[in-house]
Amino acid sequence: MARRSAATLVLPPEVTVALRAALPAAADDVVAAVIEEVPSYTDAFSGPMGETIRSAVRLALGGFLSLVSERHGTGRRTPTAPAIEGAYQLGRGEARSGRSSEALLSAYRIGAQVAWERLAAVALDNGLDAATMAAFAQAVWAYIDELSATSVAGHGDESATAGRVRERLLDRIAQHLLTGAPEATVVAAAERAEWSPPTTLTAVIVPEAQVGSVLQLVHTSTLQATDLPELEAAVLLLVPDMDGRRRTALLRAVEGRRCLVGPARPWLAVRSSYDRALRAQERGLGVDTEAHLPELVLTADLEALADLRAAALAPLAGVRPASAAKLVETLRAWLLHQGRRDDIAAALFVHPQTVRYRMAQLRELFGDRLEDPETVLALTIALGIEPGTKS
Repeated sequence: MARRSAATLVLPPEVTVALRAALPAAADDVVAAVIEEVPSYTDAFSGPMGETIRSAVRLALGGFLSLVSERHGTGRRTPTAPAIEGAYQLGRGEARSGRSSEALLSAYRIGAQVAWERLAAVALDNGLDAATMAAFAQAVWAYIDELSATSVAGHGDESATAGRVRERLLDRIAQHLLTGAPEATVVAAAERAEWSPPTTLTAVIVPEAQVGSVLQLVHTSTLQATDLPELEAAVLLLVPDMDGRRRTALLRAVEGRRCLVGPARPWLAVRSSYDRALRAQERGLGVDTEAHLPELVLTADLEALADLRAAALAPLAGVRPASAAKLVETLRAWLLHQGRRDDIAAALFVHPQTVRYRMAQLRELFGDRLEDPETVLALTIALGIEPGTKS
């Protein structure tokens, strides 16, 4: 109904002339009211964007006057193309300036009220009758509604575009960090994305279904890396400054979410944090990689560990497998409990006499080597974890 009024309303020529003469002052009053009543626009009119907004106001008012001064039958039922384009570009500019769509709509509401008051006063002074004045009011508000909707669309489009662009820029930083790009390349990418590098980054492997929840619990500058070949149905988050006490808070935040948290590393060296988290994932370890450092160290090179184990346990090569397994179990307990027979027996659930018997066998097989520090070190490393087991 309102748009039909705008299309069918034709103002008398003398009213149109008076309104056109009043447009510059009305535009200035609209700008002044917006500056005064919408806080985020207080300083908006001082730079280049200010002239853009003023031009959009003048274009909008002029477009409306053209619309209602033409004879019915021209087929024009909506704001003119320049007015629509101006409103759309205004919305995009406001998004780039960091002002919200709510602030933009507030400016439209206030501006429309002031514009209507000024135009209505001129129309009344020039003898516009009540019926036409009512149609005039409908036309004004319908016109403003359409322009404001167009501006909001422009704002949304610009915000979405800017969001996608920034997302790509942030993703590029993550990719550079993970592929070992030169420092200058990574720093330049951070500057383009307007991302302030933290002191440290911590790699966190998160199941895809948990990413949204975890992101709400960590710093807004967290980087994401998706579709990594090493991860299946998971995403890598690089979380800023989660070292020291903050790590405890991070571990609490991801508890029960099947995540893996690597160590905090200087931000340019976060690849090592990711590598550790990957190795913990391969070993089936728990959420905190720092709680599993001995196993991670011992399994850093599984082939080397296997070779060391074979060399260290060579004296058992001629023993029957079942007996050898018991002797290896006893030797590990002897090393871990530093020869305390009762503790060894408790750990193995056997009688202390059984421990003494097995140790006698081991001393016979190994001879004086069990007193050699280098042999003890090799055995401790070789028997630190059972081969093929996961914590």
